[in-house]
Amino acid sequence: MAAAATPFVEDLNNIVICKDCKEFPPNLIEEFSSGDLVCGSCGVIVGDRIIDTRSEWRTFSNDDQGNDDPSRVGDGPNELYGNDNLQTSVGSEGKNSRHLQSLQNKQNNNANNTKFLTAAYRDIQAHCETISAGSAVANAAKHIFKLVDDHKAMKGKSQEAIIAGCIFIACRQANVPRTFLEIYRLTKVSKKEIGRVFKQLESFLQKVSEREEAGKVATVSMTQYTAKASTSAVDLCERFCNKLSFDNSVRVEGLAKRLAQASTTVSNEDGRSLSGRSPLSVAAACIYMAANILNEARQSKDISKVVGVSDGTVKTAYKYLYQAKEAILEKSPGVFSPEEIAAMENLPGNAN
Repeated sequence: MAAAATPFVEDLNNIVICKDCKEFPPNLIEEFSSGDLVCGSCGVIVGDRIIDTRSEWRTFSNDDQGNDDPSRVGDGPNELYGNDNLQTSVGSEGKNSRHLQSLQNKQNNNANNTKFLTAAYRDIQAHCETISAGSAVANAAKHIFKLVDDHKAMKGKSQEAIIAGCIFIACRQANVPRTFLEIYRLTKVSKKEIGRVFKQLESFLQKVSEREEAGKVATVSMTQYTAKASTSAVDLCERFCNKLSFDNSVRVEGLAKRLAQASTTVSNEDGRSLSGRSPLSVAAACIYMAANILNEARQSKDISKVVGVSDGTVKTAYKYLYQAKEAILEKSPGVFSPEEIAAMENLPGNAN
């Protein structure tokens, strides 16, 4: 008859030591952050899959009926809300707790402001996602809005206009090219109003920067705020070329950028220059010409949909660019290859 199986019993006489040092007693360190058992003398990993058995310091207020909550910490500080989230909250248990909570609510004057900031941050995040600006721009715009709110600046201006101005400045600070028209389309505020708010925001941030408070302005660059030039057509070519799905997007983008850069100093036969036109229309015209030169032609209406301007605007801008191509080649020696110069002779006079 087979013997009964004995239950497993851990052998506490086994001692784990470092296979390299062979020190006794062993100098072992449990790194719970990585889950490793490490030799403190030589750094060799002796074991892994260490389970952190320490308290998680989590708070479950509703389950804490025996007043035995071990949590000694609260939420981490959030610069977007100041010190609102570091205050002490009265628990729901204990004698006179309801009366204490009522007194605390009366003294908490920042509750409404926190709700106001939360709603504004939600709008900023949604707008930045709409224009694919990224989290860096969203965080920078939130910090700018918080700075405006702390100083009680921009009184009398609509929140929507201030949010649009914050996003526009954050895009410039983060070197994320977005045009004024793209920001304007996010809101229901007029272009003139957003323009006024943008100018006032720039002036405000420069004054704050002079008082050495620019560390709160943006997460992208924690240095002093510096005003930057408006978005150029060269900055926009890369983004729009990627959306048009060219077979060789890098070549088309590179040629479009060179055309946009060269077109800033020339004018057509009538003396009209592209430098005074919108960066969107200039970028669209340069992309249209570059695509035709490299035999990857796109219709003007396809480019207009991606860029966000009308088909007629693309055709007009291309007409000016085509008329100025001789001046572009003359003033930009060595910028274009012989093959590109030869292909320019066969370009269509009008966009289609």
